[in-house]
Amino acid sequence: MTFPWSARFALLSLWLFCAGFCALARATDAVAAPGDGLWFNPLDTAADVAGGEGAGELETIDGRTALRIAQDTRDTSTLRRHDVPTEAVRGKWIYLSADVKGEGLSTKPQDWNGVKVMLKIETPAGDQWPQLGLPAGTFDWRTVSTRILVPTDATRVTLHLGLELVAGAAWFDHVRIRLARETRAVPAAPADQPTFKGHALPALRGAMAHPEMKREDLRVFAEEWGGNLIRWQLLHLPAKGMEKDYEAYDRWLEKALLKLDDVLRWSRELGVKVVVDLHSPPGGHVGRGWIAVASGDFWSTPASQAHFVEVWRRIATRYKGQSDVIWGFDLLNEPDDRTVTEAGVDWQTLARRAARAVREIDPERTLIVEPATWGSAEGFLGFEPLDLPNVVYSFHMYSPFHYTHQGVDGPAPALANPGEVDGQQWGKAALEKSMEAAVAFANKYRVHMYVGEFSVIRWAPGAEDYLRDVIEIFEKHGWDWSYHSYREWHGWNLELGTNRDDLTPTKEPGARLNAVLEWMRKNRRGDGNHERTLSRAVE
Repeated sequence: MTFPWSARFALLSLWLFCAGFCALARATDAVAAPGDGLWFNPLDTAADVAGGEGAGELETIDGRTALRIAQDTRDTSTLRRHDVPTEAVRGKWIYLSADVKGEGLSTKPQDWNGVKVMLKIETPAGDQWPQLGLPAGTFDWRTVSTRILVPTDATRVTLHLGLELVAGAAWFDHVRIRLARETRAVPAAPADQPTFKGHALPALRGAMAHPEMKREDLRVFAEEWGGNLIRWQLLHLPAKGMEKDYEAYDRWLEKALLKLDDVLRWSRELGVKVVVDLHSPPGGHVGRGWIAVASGDFWSTPASQAHFVEVWRRIATRYKGQSDVIWGFDLLNEPDDRTVTEAGVDWQTLARRAARAVREIDPERTLIVEPATWGSAEGFLGFEPLDLPNVVYSFHMYSPFHYTHQGVDGPAPALANPGEVDGQQWGKAALEKSMEAAVAFANKYRVHMYVGEFSVIRWAPGAEDYLRDVIEIFEKHGWDWSYHSYREWHGWNLELGTNRDDLTPTKEPGARLNAVLEWMRKNRRGDGNHERTLSRAVE
């Protein structure tokens, strides 16, 4: 028997609704499985729309019924809200997905404006607003998805659909929430458990190093600055469309490791420790600056993830036993696994795979692990410690982002430190509060923390005070750190002044450089058992 399209579409909608409802029932009666539906709204009928409040109307377009929301002006927002059953999603990693179509959408004032498929998650500590990323202009139907952690103390979850500060029209269909992964309540470590650091020195204080660093650069850094740590970037710049050419990746990697061989030899001679940082995974998304980064469809491509594990087997084999100079392997720079799908695995799972692969080859190797959410301190919320010894955890500190990165992508208002950024007052207390998730993680699990990157653009008013404040916080907690970056892009260069257009190195150390040297010159070098003093120039 042949059904007309409208009838088949109605049956499909009914089946999807039932599937989501049944999955929700299973979630309340038994343990939910990844992929199970937790909430679904097909937005096909008046009853579907009546469950919410706000703007929008049903419209038949392209053979499907969808919710249409439009506005002619760019100075307001037009939204529709639907409550999501909080008990079904609380304390879980979830996928938020929707089918969306756009027409004539004006340019977004900020990245977070525009078409909204967004959750408002209310908690006692404040509200969170995770959302899907959608473009401006006109685009045909597309399915978009993101992964979200709903806090265990969430009190209300609300779906928001519509337009924010843009003109145009958008259609929304088949909004769904599925289980990505249950969180585990990992017990705290015993209070008397020793904290593993992976070195015996009083502290490691250093910087990110440019991939083209020469021995003389490293000598200045070690002997004149006092740095005893470099974070060495394995940085891949593939051509667009060549991201998944794994043979080309391997050829690049071999050249990069030959350079690393030289750097390790120099570092051993100069008494500097090295963090080997895999900045670019195979199949990584090519972002700004043509650098392959750990985002995009890397998280939905099993071949890329499998090759990533093989890369670490290769590196572990090559450098087995070189713990006198290599402090640790930083498994992946700034992982952003929000786009993970059922085809791939998230960073929590992939980090465990890579770590175990390294340990099969080099059992004592120190591993350095950043959380997802770009390696931010907030990424430790919902992140679980690896069930392996000899792991150091790491995060990057660029908060508040619109202060530290002002003018990086073009003209921007001068934001001062301390001062107001994004409606919030920032000073030393606020900076420390922004790191509280990392502090809590380190304290609960008795693990050592390493700040792999931190910086502020050199023309930001009060930059030297910002650097002094964050370093004092790191030192208070006994964390190792590396400034971003040494003799790389001019915007972060400590040897230049505050005039954006002046690329002439200063004759004497400026205020920003002095804020860093104040601590670097306290360093010792060596392996902790046979420490070396710094050069006479530093002493």
